[in-house]
Amino acid sequence: MMRSRKTTWAAFAACAFFCCSCTIGPKYQAPTAPVAPSFKEFRGNDEWKMATPSDGALKGQWWEMFGDPQLNRLEEMVSVNNQNIKQSEAQFRQAQTTILANRANYYPTIGSTPSITQTDVGKSTGRGFGTSQSFSLPVTTTWEPDLWGRVRLAVQNAVDNAQVNAADLENLRLSQEALLATDYFLLAAEDMQMAILTDTIQAYEKNLQLTINRFGGGVASKSDITLAQTQLDGAKAQFTDAHIARAQYEHAIAVLTGQAPSAIEIAPTKIAAPPPPIPLGLPSTLLERRPDIAASERQVAAANANIGIAQTAYYPTLTLSATPGFLATNLANLFLYSARTWSAGPSLSQTLFDFGRRGAAVASAQASYDATAASYRQTVLAAFQEVEDDLASLRYLAEEAGQQKEAVTAALLALDLENERYKAGTDSYLNVIQTQTIALSDQQTEVTILQRRMTAAVDLIKALGGGWDASRLPSGDVMRKTSTQAVPANTHEVAQANGN
Repeated sequence: MMRSRKTTWAAFAACAFFCCSCTIGPKYQAPTAPVAPSFKEFRGNDEWKMATPSDGALKGQWWEMFGDPQLNRLEEMVSVNNQNIKQSEAQFRQAQTTILANRANYYPTIGSTPSITQTDVGKSTGRGFGTSQSFSLPVTTTWEPDLWGRVRLAVQNAVDNAQVNAADLENLRLSQEALLATDYFLLAAEDMQMAILTDTIQAYEKNLQLTINRFGGGVASKSDITLAQTQLDGAKAQFTDAHIARAQYEHAIAVLTGQAPSAIEIAPTKIAAPPPPIPLGLPSTLLERRPDIAASERQVAAANANIGIAQTAYYPTLTLSATPGFLATNLANLFLYSARTWSAGPSLSQTLFDFGRRGAAVASAQASYDATAASYRQTVLAAFQEVEDDLASLRYLAEEAGQQKEAVTAALLALDLENERYKAGTDSYLNVIQTQTIALSDQQTEVTILQRRMTAAVDLIKALGGGWDASRLPSGDVMRKTSTQAVPANTHEVAQANGN
């Protein structure tokens, strides 16, 4: 009898061992995505350049290429104080705890239900009067071996989803950094517009005084004074209105850096130069440089693991349980060898008929995988579109900037000539007004084009991944390791643990 029991347990142990070495479900392969051999809009312009091994493409602190110390200081505050990033970091840590929870299913569940039972027997029972006590200290152990890799697939799914959160965190970080840079250049453009308006207002005031003097000398009409005054007041109104947009950009920057709008004040600034050359790299490297693409690919991996999890429902579940313990009628005898007690035994459960429920679950998981793979490919296509759009914007804006500069030069020359003609009395002040309006509009347009070039450069850097690459995504082995230890505050710490 004893040999038969040992043989049964050995058979179950062998079954559990061999089943744990099996994993159900399709082997994961990253889905293919359409990748062009080169960027269509790349023309070798000075606005960008191909990355070479020596320059290493974009760096992590990409904003430093703009050479603006005030922008550098503000950008450094984003990762530290931005509340959206802090929220995403917390969600990443939460995803890591899911790995820990799933890993725990590799091990048995151990519990205990100690009890003291007292029984009183009355005389009416015919068995005499008395009190009996029993003391029980059982230990319950239950273990479900990882048949068919069910637990392994659940852990892999949790790891994949945690990597999605890690990539989402980096994508959000990049988005917030790019948004701050965009707002900063918009603010700088407003400062430049106000500087133009300041000079224009001073010129208009001089023209108004000149017109008043000419009217006093009888060589100008009252209508000329009215026109000059109207033009001056309109320029002042534009100057006042520009403060609204500047204040809003300043408030937005404060919130992006985790501060109240009243806590930050940005000194007047300007865009010192056109955007610097931006290293592109080959289109194929874009798949490794964008955190949103990495997040989408990890979602496909998680969906693939879900197919395997659904397929394991077709296979039996083995549960091994044992309840060793002590049982005695006297507390002093509870821990004696003679008080020992135990029970143990395996159980096997298998669904025989579910009328298509498991098949529907597998089909649903497969459909979800197909949808996620299509979403991944769409993310890749959208990424290439963003890069091409930004390259086109930079190329054509550079051409437009040159053309607009010529227009400004011509408008200012025409204004000088018109002023001289008016002073000489050979032309009306209406022509001066029209030429001044054209000159102001051309100068303002020139600033707007420069601002659009800067924001297009920021958008291109964001579209290229901002210096991030897939090697900074925490690996599956590191995620499994760190999930059982202290959870890192952000993915940079995980990357350091991974040797990156």
